[in-house]
Amino acid sequence: MHFFGTDELGRDLFVRSIYGLRSDLTLVYCAVPVSIVAGTLLGLIGAVSPRLGNFVQRCLDIIVGFPGLILGICVVLVLGAGWTALLVAIVISGLPSFGRLARATLLAQQQREYVIAARTLGVGKWQIMVRHILPNAIDPIIVQGAVFVVSAIFIEAALSIVGLGLQPPEPSLGTLLNNGMRYISRAPTYVLGPTVILILVALAFSMLADALNATVNRK
Repeated sequence: MHFFGTDELGRDLFVRSIYGLRSDLTLVYCAVPVSIVAGTLLGLIGAVSPRLGNFVQRCLDIIVGFPGLILGICVVLVLGAGWTALLVAIVISGLPSFGRLARATLLAQQQREYVIAARTLGVGKWQIMVRHILPNAIDPIIVQGAVFVVSAIFIEAALSIVGLGLQPPEPSLGTLLNNGMRYISRAPTYVLGPTVILILVALAFSMLADALNATVNRK
């Protein structure tokens, strides 16, 4: 029984959608942690050098000016379409959100009494960042990471729909949508099936982000 029907080659679209989801989640699970770590370090670098921290924030402001799809297209033009380009595009697009969040935590914590006391006692800048500032930034960054997963999935889907993401025969939800556009009048389930899965995944991670945010606020 074919829940979503079959494609132009007679392959089960439900099975291909599941495999496509696996490809998407593998990409996201590789890219999002890298973006979290890199963005957080860039945001906290102001604890070591305020001038360097301001420079990094201006660079992140430039990235914010590029929508995820446009940024992905620029990366693809440099690296070529494929898994690596998608990984780099997702990592870069997530840097501003994590960098700004870490920066906000840094500015809030620098004037706290225990940070001033540690600085007065001669504790090094790196030790202050690791012991006092970073632990206070972890909870909101984890919540932001769950939110960004949704954006990362849509970035992959958008680039694959226009033919700049994962290339056939590599399955992905965006690739299936790209192929299904040509048969949407004759076989609407070709597009409907991957679209439903994409929406359900986005909804699941949005609910996870809300749950994590509620937990952090109670804490």
